[in-house]
Amino acid sequence: MSELKKVGIIGAGLMGHGIAQVFAVHGYTVSLMDVEDDLLYMAVQNIRSNLTLLANHGIGRKEDIEPAIKRIGPTVEMEEAADGADFVVEAVLEDLALKQQIFQDLDACCPAETILATNTSVISITEIGEKASKRERILGTHFWNPPYLIPLVEVIRGKDTNTEIMDKTYDLLQKVGKHPVRVNKDVPGFVGNRLQHALWREAISIVEQGIADASTVDECVKFGFGLRLPILGPMENADMVGTDLAYSIHNYILKYLESSPKPSPLLKKKVEEGNLGFKTGRGFQDWPPEEAEKSRKRLQEYLLKVTEK
Repeated sequence: MSELKKVGIIGAGLMGHGIAQVFAVHGYTVSLMDVEDDLLYMAVQNIRSNLTLLANHGIGRKEDIEPAIKRIGPTVEMEEAADGADFVVEAVLEDLALKQQIFQDLDACCPAETILATNTSVISITEIGEKASKRERILGTHFWNPPYLIPLVEVIRGKDTNTEIMDKTYDLLQKVGKHPVRVNKDVPGFVGNRLQHALWREAISIVEQGIADASTVDECVKFGFGLRLPILGPMENADMVGTDLAYSIHNYILKYLESSPKPSPLLKKKVEEGNLGFKTGRGFQDWPPEEAEKSRKRLQEYLLKVTEK
């Protein structure tokens, strides 16, 4: 397979424009597709704003912003976005039927050597590609939000994905400064979201049972074991303390942890009552607009500091 030079992005929303930015900054020609010109205009403006923010923090140079922008070609036509692309990433809504149609269309209009990737965060790669005929070139590339700040990309093998396609994608992501990891089995949620939502399930259950309030749950993570997580993952931690100790703890505590396969009744109630978090001002906690903005700002500043290092 030849070197990949042009990238197509299908979907210019929150994730799509951020992924386009990653490739454009590293010198790739990018074709960015969405269904309306207004959405594409906003996507380009957001990319310019992101690059300016990074440059202001010493990540990249201001004189490189416009050249990167010029490498991005907006279009409302999928075939135009895919034309000549060596690597195409789908980044639309988490709608299985929509994704299946997109991959059926991409499979029909792209040459056999074009790699087709989906940015889904939870849906089976195999299911997404099941209506395509050349399924061996379809795989998952799960970027995390915001993709221009968070290094991780899960590279997920579908049932039919060719090993060469996995390797080529892994190498490409390394070239654009990401931290790719291989997910060798196509399961819902892959690795990152399975871990994240296992924690969320237990956190919500603790609040639901009245063990502690939502703020306390967050404090236990942020000021406790969460401080170790950036440098000490759970598997390394288990080896550090000893698998014998881990076994003893699990032998006692696992039966007390939340294990329901369904969403929490408390979470369901919050949604039914319209308490949707930041967007409505109340969720598990109250979020006046200024507090919600402070939270977003803290996260952004933290991620920028990590990226600066």
